Amino acid sequence: MTKTLVAYFSATGTTAQAAKLLAKAAGADLYEIRPAVPYTKADLNWMDDKSRSSLEMHDPSSRPAIAGRAENMDAYDRIFLGFPIWWYVAPAMINSFLESYDFSGKTIILFATSGGSGFGKTVEGLKNSVSPTARIREGRLLNGRLSESELRAWVQAL
Repeated sequence: MTKTLVAYFSATGTTAQAAKLLAKAAGADLYEIRPAVPYTKADLNWMDDKSRSSLEMHDPSSRPAIAGRAENMDAYDRIFLGFPIWWYVAPAMINSFLESYDFSGKTIILFATSGGSGFGKTVEGLKNSVSPTARIREGRLLNGRLSESELRAWVQAL
């Protein structure tokens, strides 16, 4: 039987809501990826070139520190990994998370929330952060009102 984890980073709470519903629909464990230094509203101001999120996203080597670690990562075969789309890709925090564990042989299915853009080059941007034997798949955007039964059907179809 496949053991599943829903891991997510949520800056404003939107992705957290989607992740919690997905975990319930998938019968999965849930893990919040938290930054060591929480983001403030000013940090998240994408219109300010000097905001923390802007600086992180414009520096490909940026790896924000994470608070804590997920326990028993080795026990999971499939990881749903969620985040808000920032600048058409995953936040640098997601690279930090992926580089913190050995995902060899695991399947990582991405899900995201977005105010208007799709996944863009997200998969390509994350591939170098995991073992070559890890499988990263673009999942879907989980915006708006989602039902548990709709998510359950999506998970079962994978």
